[in-house]
This record gives sequence, structure tokens and C-alpha cells, in this order.
Amino acid sequence: MPTATAIHFFLELAVILATCRVVGLVAKRVGQPQVVGEMIAGVVLGPSLLGQIAPGIQQQLFPPGPANVVLYTMAQIGLVLYMFLIGLNFDVDLVKHRAGTAVAVSAAGIVAPLVLGALVAVPLLSSGDYFSDGVTTVMAMLFLGAAIAITAFPMLARIIFEKGLSGTPLGTLALACGASDDAVSWCILAVVLAMNRDQPAMAVLAIGGGVVYTLVVLTIGRRGLRVLGPMAERHGTVTPPMLSVVLIALMACAWFTDVIGIYAIFGAFILGVAMPSGFFEQHLTSRLEPLVTTFLLPMFFVYSGLNTQIGLVNTPTLWAVTVGLVLVAIIGKGVACTLAARARKIPLREAVALGSLMNARGLIGLILLNIGLEAGIITPTLFTILVLVAIVTTLMASPIFEYVYGRHRMSAPPATSGPVTGRRL
Repeated sequence: MPTATAIHFFLELAVILATCRVVGLVAKRVGQPQVVGEMIAGVVLGPSLLGQIAPGIQQQLFPPGPANVVLYTMAQIGLVLYMFLIGLNFDVDLVKHRAGTAVAVSAAGIVAPLVLGALVAVPLLSSGDYFSDGVTTVMAMLFLGAAIAITAFPMLARIIFEKGLSGTPLGTLALACGASDDAVSWCILAVVLAMNRDQPAMAVLAIGGGVVYTLVVLTIGRRGLRVLGPMAERHGTVTPPMLSVVLIALMACAWFTDVIGIYAIFGAFILGVAMPSGFFEQHLTSRLEPLVTTFLLPMFFVYSGLNTQIGLVNTPTLWAVTVGLVLVAIIGKGVACTLAARARKIPLREAVALGSLMNARGLIGLILLNIGLEAGIITPTLFTILVLVAIVTTLMASPIFEYVYGRHRMSAPPATSGPVTGRRL
């Protein structure tokens, strides 16, 4: 019944927002970005903690059914809007100045995880506990490699903003490398899903369609959207009609990239990059950012937490696998990116800081894992293990960054509202 679903969803939402706020504040008190606390809050409300302490309450709050479908849909809207904001504030010009370094670090952050993922996937597949029936060796290798290679791009942007790195060479380089690695990881995932469904054309459509979409939006689309900048300046704000145009375009782009198989967040990010910079970007960010980050985004963390069951990791062997995959993830991403940056003559402190930021998997890692679980590629056990890997590597990012780089850096001026302003990301 729609009315009953709506009433229950309001209760879910109140609990989600309150929990994310409290856990996020605790995370900030111990030196972690608030977004890391929100990710942990998702696990807290799921079967791993609340489900163990008060299973009846947990089941009443988050029963399977229509309310969770609404939760999932709202979470996807939040992700799309947030990735649009990240693209809106992405500084392409700063990336051009360090293109060689960005390519080298990105390549290291893809090749090393794929190699290590391939080596680890073979014994995991043979055990029969981690991948679903029908998953081939190549599929297991590619999926695990993509899961290790992924970077928490939206979370990376939040960390960079909260650490005062917006607009700096290091912050922009990290975002460029993260965006590149995530794009490749999504292409790999598209190949795995195509193999899983025995539809090779699906991978071709995803990769080819993604390239065409990017070229069209960043050329024809950018020229068409350019009129919004002067229009906003004449009115002194982003008017409701302009906001409507932006939201219509955003939802259409999210739909298109979802249909071709590279997912809505990619389309949202590219559209954000194509938007006018300056006055329009600043005012649009200030309008959307508070609602997105404080209201919509926490829903995704909780939805992922509902699928995480830490109780499934209940033997010494499974905990050994978990620790092993954490080490593989750190070596394949953090260490590999650090070494690549050093090879490009990046100072040691900056290289280690970059590696620590690239090693965080958080939000995007959770998205990829949810897709793998829903597609029947991985089992709930491997899903839970990889969620723990995502949490651990994300928790590591801020302390390592602060130790090797943040405390040696002059304090940045306080940021204004939004993830960033003035096209600084």
C-alpha cells in the first residue's frame, strides 16, 4: 500500500539521517572525514551490528519490500547529483599541466590491481565459496582486479575538500587519476557483466557508447550549455527555469549511460564537467550541495550496509582471506601509485599522500560490489569481505595523508559552501 510505504520510509529516513550525523561527528572527532563515518553508519544500521544487537528492531526498520526499493531509488538519485557536483567543480586545466604524471599513476593503479587480482582470484574461485556457480576464471580475475583498482572518487573529492586540497596540484592530480582508474574499472565491469550474461555486444555498447557520449557532451553539449553562464550572471542567480534545464539534462544523461551499461554516475560526472564555470558553477553548487550531501547521499551508505553481513566471516580461514585481500589491495593500489608518482619525480611526501588517497575505495567500491552481488557474480561472503577491504582502505587514507603530508603543509584558507567553488576540483 503506497501510503503505508511512504509512512515507513519517513521513519527509515529519520533514523538514517540521525545515525549518519552522529557517527559522522564521531569520525571527525577522531580525525576521519565525516563521509567515512557515514559509510560506517551504513554497516551499523545493517545486520552486522543493529541486526545482532536488536534483530527485531532492525527487521522492523528495514524490512525487505517496497520501502527498501524507495531507499535504493533515492540513493541512486543522491549518487547522480553528487557525481554531477564533482564534475561541475572539476578543473580540467590543472590536470593538463600534470597529464604525464596522471597517466603514469593511473596506469599503475590499473595494471597492478589487475595482475594481483588475477593471481588471487584463481584459488578463491576453486574453493567455491567466493564466486557464484557459472563464473569463469577470466570473469573472476577481471572482477577482483576491478574491485581492487577502483577508487572512491566521490569520497576522494570529499576528503580533498575537507583537507583543504581543492585547487592544489596534488588534489587535482588525485582526482584526475581517480577518475581515469574508475572509468577503466567500469569498462572492465561492463566486460564481466557481458560475459556473465553471455552478451559480448553489451561490452562493446558500454565502452563504445561511453566514448561517444563523452565526446558529444564535452564538445556539442558544452557549447550548447555555455549560454547558461551569462544568463545566470544577468539574473544574479541560477533561476528555477535554469535549474530545471540542468536537472532534465542530468536525468537524461544518467538514464542514457545506465542503459548502455556504464552506469548513471559516469554520465552525471561528464555532464558536470561540461557545465559553465565561474558564477554559474558556484551558485549551482551552493544550491544543490547541502541537500545532496546531508539528505540524499547517506541513503546509499545505509543501503549498502543492509547487504553487508560481517557474521559471514566467521572462521580463521575467512579472516585470513580478508587480511590477505586487504594487503593485496594496499599493494596493488596505494603502493603501486606511490611508486609510479616517485618515478615521475613527485616528492616523497606528496607521492605517499597521493598513494594513500588513491587507495581509498569507499563509495565507488561499494557501488561496484553491489552490482557484482546483484548480478550473481560474487557470493554474500566475498561481498562482505570486500566491503571490509573498502572500509579499511578508506579508514587508512586520512591518517596516512595527515602523517606524511597534511601536518607539514601550511593551513589552507577556509573553504566556502559546496564540495569546492570556483572550478577548483
